[in-house]
Amino acid sequence: MADASSVDFRALQLFIAVYDNQSFSVVARREGVSPSLISRTIQQLEDALGQQLFYRNTRAVVPTEAGRLFAASARELLGQYADAQRALQDRAQVPGGLVRINAPVYFGQQHIAPWLPKLAARHPKLQFDLTLTDDFIDPHRDATDILFRISSLPDAGYHARVFGSQRYYLTASPEYVSRYGSPTSPEALHQHRALVYGGSQGANRWLFRQREEAWVHYPLTPLMTSNNADALLTSAIGGMGIVLFPDWMVSEALHNGTLVTLMDRYSAAISHTPSYIAAIYPYTRHPSLNVRTVIDYFADVFGSPPYWQR
Repeated sequence: MADASSVDFRALQLFIAVYDNQSFSVVARREGVSPSLISRTIQQLEDALGQQLFYRNTRAVVPTEAGRLFAASARELLGQYADAQRALQDRAQVPGGLVRINAPVYFGQQHIAPWLPKLAARHPKLQFDLTLTDDFIDPHRDATDILFRISSLPDAGYHARVFGSQRYYLTASPEYVSRYGSPTSPEALHQHRALVYGGSQGANRWLFRQREEAWVHYPLTPLMTSNNADALLTSAIGGMGIVLFPDWMVSEALHNGTLVTLMDRYSAAISHTPSYIAAIYPYTRHPSLNVRTVIDYFADVFGSPPYWQR
């Protein structure tokens, strides 16, 4: 058996990558090396520890019980090492290098991308990788530094910088209201043309309540569903139907009059639990200078309350 003291941090990093992805080939492609090199590194780590960390088969690499136990310690050790590096480097560094950002599609288009030019001008050594998706991703597995997300707050494995909560508005164009009228209660919605967002979790449920009463779901037969919020918003502005969207999506259209609010006596939502707009990043005692710089910048840009709620 090899000496466990010879294990290096690179081997631990590759072990965690294989553990998260359960694949040598996926990690190899990401690292730009051969699968055999990844396999050999894991084999050497197992020899050094005297424990089998993975079961191998043709379809997957599955952690053993020893692998699961070792993963927790390896993450902690790598985290401590990264914290120590950042604590020392941040004393003399300026923000620089690649920052990987993930955000919901429409939120990223409207409230992240337009502000990146000023951030880039302020910190010319920063580079950005912006990915837009409405599905929640695991920043450990997908190698993302910052996730802008609108949801309930994450578990203790992540930090969250909360910018505010989102509010939902039932809206339609003035042309739609002129032609079809305005619903006065949720029960009247079945007489109207609903445009409903449908993502990977299915079509949104429309919930309504008055004051602090319980939320009530009102089933709909939509005129149109789409997994693209921008398409639905464009259709609503064009007079096709009614949408239920958050404030950060419809605030501009409400301000310029291309949409108007409906059923103002009711509160609206798509979930029984509050949703918060937050920047999420993996838990660490010392977030990197780049992460702090980007999040602080958007906290200043968004303001309190966020500019789309003013």
